[in-house]
Amino acid sequence: MNPGYTLRGPALLFCPGNRPDRFAKAAAAADTVILDLEDAVGPDDKAAARAAVAGALPDLDPAAVLVRVNAPGTPWFDDDVAALAAHPGVAVMLPMATRAADVEALAPHPVIALCETARGVLAAPEIAAAPGCAGLMWGSEDLVADLGGRAGRAPGGGYRPAVEEARIRILYAARAAGVPPVDTVLVDIDDLTTLRSDSAAAVVAGFAAKACIHPVQVPVVRKAFRPTDDEVAHAHAVLAAAERHGGGVFRLDGRMVDAPLLAHAREVLRQAAP
Repeated sequence: MNPGYTLRGPALLFCPGNRPDRFAKAAAAADTVILDLEDAVGPDDKAAARAAVAGALPDLDPAAVLVRVNAPGTPWFDDDVAALAAHPGVAVMLPMATRAADVEALAPHPVIALCETARGVLAAPEIAAAPGCAGLMWGSEDLVADLGGRAGRAPGGGYRPAVEEARIRILYAARAAGVPPVDTVLVDIDDLTTLRSDSAAAVVAGFAAKACIHPVQVPVVRKAFRPTDDEVAHAHAVLAAAERHGGGVFRLDGRMVDAPLLAHAREVLRQAAP
């Protein structure tokens, strides 16, 4: 893990690295902007995108920017990393992560490791525990392709079992290592109903953030991750009752309240803070 870096969430927004005209607007729209040198940029535009991102970094808040480099082993990876050498505090999103060594090689950059292959999912615990790892994300579309599958979602809209298992493995690996887990994107930009459902499921499960591919998705994700007024009021009531009881287990509104529920109440208030 990387104790010197905190991922800003809950809404992370991808922005193509070859569209510098969009960088500032995307950064203003989201909690963290991901300047993408990988999937969003074609081979012929890689060099120009790399130069555009490196040139824009001095004008952006380094605490709210990630740069997704191309995957290790591609023709562009080394040049991507070299272009970021002058910005050691900028966090890097590492696609196709499969080994802890991939994360360690990017020091001193904080790294959000993107596990989107079978190897990456199975190696998630060691990747998350690597020095420098500051978060763990999973990718459904590349994972389905790597598995040889045809679709990641069932007809009802939820993830198929093999894909859902990967999602949960990433969640467990990240939390066990003490780094934030990030839920994958929804590629259907106009399907805000599924986005709401996915975001709500991510919150309930314990994900810390969710990635977006279009600004219209950002407010949906933010709303899902922000506790409701009723949840905030209940959290205040739980903590106030705990103070009155002076510690230990107690009963509130017919329910037993102990240490895990107190921790949950504190987390609700943390998420509700401006």
